[in-house]
Amino acid sequence: MIQVENLRKSFKVHKKEPGLKGSLRGLVNRQWEEKHALKGVSLSVQGGEIVGLVGANGAGKTTLVKLLAGIVHPTSGVAKVLGHTPWERDNRFRRQIALIMGQKAQLWWDLPAADCFLLLQEIYNIPEDQYKRSLEKLTGALQVQKQLNTPIRKLSLGERMKMELIAALLHQPKVVFLDEPTIGLDLNAQRAIREFLLDYRREHQPAMILTSHYMEDIEALCERIVIIREGEFVYDGGLRTVLAKYAGHKVITAKLGAEAKFAAADFPASLGELVSIDATEAKFKVPRDKVAEAAAAILKGLPVADLAIDGEEISDIIAKLLLAKHELSS
Repeated sequence: MIQVENLRKSFKVHKKEPGLKGSLRGLVNRQWEEKHALKGVSLSVQGGEIVGLVGANGAGKTTLVKLLAGIVHPTSGVAKVLGHTPWERDNRFRRQIALIMGQKAQLWWDLPAADCFLLLQEIYNIPEDQYKRSLEKLTGALQVQKQLNTPIRKLSLGERMKMELIAALLHQPKVVFLDEPTIGLDLNAQRAIREFLLDYRREHQPAMILTSHYMEDIEALCERIVIIREGEFVYDGGLRTVLAKYAGHKVITAKLGAEAKFAAADFPASLGELVSIDATEAKFKVPRDKVAEAAAAILKGLPVADLAIDGEEISDIIAKLLLAKHELSS
């Protein structure tokens, strides 16, 4: 459904010079430099997939989404979405996609959601029966029936985001782009939107690309991730694969039944390190192949009431990969 080959996007920006003289010189003899938002990326996404696009601010995530949605033109390269070139903006293409941007409202601010949806029904030429079925199912799934007649500007952020999702999915698109869909939402709203997106994927099997800084979104929704750094893809593969390959440590947390005198020097350096300890809890960072041996040493040296072994946080692993200087391979 989505096929990208060697896609590049560059743009020119004003080269700023320091100091007052530099600012004055820039007024009469402005210098420009070329910035590369995307550096020849290739990607394929099939129906039923939710691909997580992960990277730091400015890495090129939103640029790629806008290119695939037809909002901006690339400098070079080829992209096909449902067989169409996105930036040609053919109406047959636009009727089959949806773009949801968590940082940009797309509904009419002063209108109730119900009126916004009626306008979208006309824009997309949605048959009446299909419109009623879709609206009933989507509003029921997101539990916003009572807010349909409230002006958008009076809704909470979570309610507005749910209305944005309904507006984007009313016409049952085959390709969905999600750019930070849960940004700024509380935990309950985030969870509701994740569950809704999983249910929608199971029923309609669209191709979906998700960008998010919340690793909970990526972990809950995506089996495959693409890590992008400075406009280049440095990893494209399974989320579990990257966890197994790059999560080098486990975290052992020991709940203490009594206060203990225990210091870092008391824990063998070959088994890992003592991260923290207080009157109730001790936490250790241990190599994956040393977990059993380290747990035995902890149980022997401390009054342990309970022991928990957890993997590294996904956010920590992704952060390390984004900072790595070497290229990753899938």
